[in-house]
Amino acid sequence: MRTTRSSPRHDPVSTPEVRRAFRESPIATLLSTGLGVGLFPWAPGTAGSALAAILAYLATSSGSPAGAHSVIATLGLLMSGLVAGAAAVPITTRACRALSAKDPGCIVLDEIAGQWIACAAVPLFRYPSGYVHACVWIASFLAFRLFDVWKPGAIRRLQDLPEGRGIVVDDILSGFLAAAVTGVLAYLLSSDSPWS
Repeated sequence: MRTTRSSPRHDPVSTPEVRRAFRESPIATLLSTGLGVGLFPWAPGTAGSALAAILAYLATSSGSPAGAHSVIATLGLLMSGLVAGAAAVPITTRACRALSAKDPGCIVLDEIAGQWIACAAVPLFRYPSGYVHACVWIASFLAFRLFDVWKPGAIRRLQDLPEGRGIVVDDILSGFLAAAVTGVLAYLLSSDSPWS
């Protein structure tokens, strides 16, 4: 079984290699794979991003009405993404060494960090309906997946950085690009927009 099919840039790893990594470095491998979500056989990066978006939605919607704006939720998501990204550098480095691969597809902690940053724009605005609110959440997910795969400009070259930095930094920047696109869309669809 190969654990990646999502992108040609990822190194495929076999089930025995994953088992060996869990034996040699269990905590780093568990965290790097998003608690095992990265072991999903099809599009593990997308699965990791989906997990992050769902967690972000649950964290920001608990205790507040759907569509209500919250600067605190935005800062929480932004800081969570940055802290997860900073922690992901040494964690993914260790997991990749255990997997004997430069950037295996099963490593999704970078996607989780980037997706949280991409989602940070969503709670900044009030939305006229739950439907619009849900659409903006979905848009933040899709925007991050687009930028994570496309990696425009110099972002693609950042993958050449050594070890964990090459895995994480491009996803963090893709998250910021996705947050900017999401922010513009959220503003246009929000109750505060002159077009709504």
